[in-house]
Amino acid sequence: MEALSPKRKRILDFIARFISQKGYAPSIRDIVKGCGISSTSVAQYHLDVLQQQGHIHRDPEIPRSISLTRERQGVPTVPVLGTIAAGQPIPVPTEETWHTVVHETVEVPAEMLPRGVQAYALRVQGDSMIDALVDDGDVVVLEATRTTEDGEMVAAWLTERQEATLKRFYREPGRIRLQPANRSMAPIYVDPDEVQVQGRVIGVLRKYSQDSL
Repeated sequence: MEALSPKRKRILDFIARFISQKGYAPSIRDIVKGCGISSTSVAQYHLDVLQQQGHIHRDPEIPRSISLTRERQGVPTVPVLGTIAAGQPIPVPTEETWHTVVHETVEVPAEMLPRGVQAYALRVQGDSMIDALVDDGDVVVLEATRTTEDGEMVAAWLTERQEATLKRFYREPGRIRLQPANRSMAPIYVDPDEVQVQGRVIGVLRKYSQDSL
């Protein structure tokens, strides 16, 4: 099976993620929109190449007929949308950009993604969640949701500061406490109308390194 170009890998990852989350294949227009491709004809060209290389099966006469070959099945991926601060909140360009621009994708264990869950990933910067086994450089996988239970680890968008942070979420009288998992760091307190939950953590990915021994 031939190596993939970055653009075709992005298309293939999008197809795998779409099928995993929705249970059916994407349309050409879904691929154009989801992968930022300029036209349906360009998407069609890349799909033809992916089929020739043995990555997908499809019938051009049947809508949503794309399926992954056996070699690609069972390897779900999620988009990595940027960086989240596990420390002091870090500024990000805009809420919309932080939450929707795909910089890369990462493969995750199938058991980490409950069926039907819309998920994405963020790279962690800082060590405020170290006692929860989330360290600087890790990748956290999140369910895209606006709701959470007290004590859950969430990606929180601070609307007044235009900043994002990774913390445990607690409701208190008249305020929200964003609690780090690091005894040397203080919690962040905000008004309830100044924080938005962007997702709750459902998994953590860490690259093995000899330096950590």
